[in-house]
Amino acid sequence: MVQTLIEMMSHAFIQRAMLVGTLVSLCAALLGVSLVLKRYSMIGDGLSHVGFGVLTVATALGVSSPLYIAIPIVTITAIVLLRIGNNSKIKSDSSIALISSSALAIGVAITSVTTGMNTDVCNFMFGSILAMSKGDVVLSVVVSIIVALLFIIYYRKLFTVTFDEDFAKASGLKAGRYTNLIAVLTALVIVVGMRMMGVMLISSIIIFPALTSMLLFKSFKKVIISSGIISVLSFLIGIYLSYLYNISTGATIVIVNLVIFILFFIIDKIINE
Repeated sequence: MVQTLIEMMSHAFIQRAMLVGTLVSLCAALLGVSLVLKRYSMIGDGLSHVGFGVLTVATALGVSSPLYIAIPIVTITAIVLLRIGNNSKIKSDSSIALISSSALAIGVAITSVTTGMNTDVCNFMFGSILAMSKGDVVLSVVVSIIVALLFIIYYRKLFTVTFDEDFAKASGLKAGRYTNLIAVLTALVIVVGMRMMGVMLISSIIIFPALTSMLLFKSFKKVIISSGIISVLSFLIGIYLSYLYNISTGATIVIVNLVIFILFFIIDKIINE
């Protein structure tokens, strides 16, 4: 095992993936708790589809750094999704399905008539640590640090908005602003994490750690800490197994998350019997 780890860390692309993956997994877990509690779990899935549409179109047009194009567009989409979700005629789940499917269709259609379904598109869809350039790594690290810092700075306000938005408004807190902040931070994590996890799997690292932690822990703070540990641990185990058995990294990370969820579920049943 030690020899395998040494061999892994001798590769530059593994080092980049470890750095970005750890930061993105941590940020995803932090935001995932608020998203699950506010019943916005599927917003990650919707935004990843939007990100796919933007990235594929940017790639088809020959943009050298498509992530720089995707970040502002996906961020704006996150805010729009929340606004549409507050509309009594269009519920949040319907708005996510509407926008995500449309973005995915546009991305596939434009790509199919330009560059075709090439390797870059497959990387966006299923993720690939080999697709992460030095520029992607720098951007991902900077964005992840910003997301973590903002979460820490506004932790109490995000806590209040997550549990009781009406009370937050009544107490004078601008709840809409901090709900938008959650959406914006989620959009940033989704975009930078797509290179590693892909469109199909990125939302899982947001949802799984939060749901797993909630099985055993009840306080918001404990769930946040537990989610962060589970998410980072799942990533590290996942990338190790991926390298060892030559399995898709994103899929392996999700499977590890699933196994931990099942273990926590069993422990919860034993404790509460």
